[in-house]
Amino acid sequence: MITYDDFTKVDIRVGTIVEAEEFPEARRPAYKLKVDFGSELGLKKSSAQITEHYEPGNLVGKQVIAVVNFPPKQIGPALSEVLVLGLSDGNGDIVLLRPDQKVPNGHKMH
Repeated sequence: MITYDDFTKVDIRVGTIVEAEEFPEARRPAYKLKVDFGSELGLKKSSAQITEHYEPGNLVGKQVIAVVNFPPKQIGPALSEVLVLGLSDGNGDIVLLRPDQKVPNGHKMH
């Protein structure tokens, strides 16, 4: 079990995907994403293994939920600055966590 104080250390925010492209250098099928988190955080890069349910062209404009305060992680030739969150479907493929209504980029989860 964690405490509420532990939970509040995780900065989870909403952003809008502004770019999505194939990431052929990744070990597992993935896309490189650029996500707009608003004026405070700006654009952040991420890698996401979401190729089963999404095409790059259909991702642009979608809002996603991400952890924005992990240290950057090198994934092959790409640097991932945020962790875009998702859930596994019945086959283990990732489905993005997304708000069901549009909200301002950069707003925190609470």
